[in-house]
Amino acid sequence: MNFNNYGQPVGPDLSDWHTRPLPPHVELAGHYCRLEPVSQRHAESLFAAYQLADDHRDWTYIAVGPFDALTSFEQYVLELEASSDPLHYAVIDLETERAIGTLSLMRIDPKNGVVEVGFVVYSPLLQKSRIATEAQFLLMRHVFDDLGYRRYEWKCDDLNAPSRAAALRLGFRFEGVFRQAVVYKGRSRDTAWFSIIDQEWPALREVYLRWLAPDNFDKAGQQIVRLSEWVQAIQTF
Repeated sequence: MNFNNYGQPVGPDLSDWHTRPLPPHVELAGHYCRLEPVSQRHAESLFAAYQLADDHRDWTYIAVGPFDALTSFEQYVLELEASSDPLHYAVIDLETERAIGTLSLMRIDPKNGVVEVGFVVYSPLLQKSRIATEAQFLLMRHVFDDLGYRRYEWKCDDLNAPSRAAALRLGFRFEGVFRQAVVYKGRSRDTAWFSIIDQEWPALREVYLRWLAPDNFDKAGQQIVRLSEWVQAIQTF
């Protein structure tokens, strides 16, 4: 515990802290996928991938969409490309070189070293795959290791059970619920907050590297050890 000259408790000293850089528009490469800043060249493959879904449930908790026509989706992608916050990335499957989903860095706060991952829209080709997890890892590693940020956030509709479960599986820690925080699609949203901080990142990074290693998957591409098992192990300390 730190105290000031009045005997009041204060937070840890950060007198050597400096504003962090804004995320640059760069590609991030992994074993199974590559993240590229979204551009119009991704529109056709993204639209085709999203159209593989049986219905539009994947868009329920996204502030935009769904899109039934390529023309309206192409306009949406132009908006993504022009945006710097959120900064949108296309997830490229290295086997097919096709874009199969997106995610973004948003609410970027270089002064405090805080950023949120959001606008996660995964197609059926990406959902519940090792590419889906690696895409999240690539963005986390970029934020902590390349940019030196202190806090990485995940927020979602409190009623979005799959998103809440995904956050915990990925190593985010639940922090609470902001009631009536957002109005979207004509309804109210209570927002669940999760985060990873820089002190937790080194152990979590090693967990990801172990889980993503080729020898953690069988010939059918199925995981041998679940990511959640290793995440829970490091979070017990």
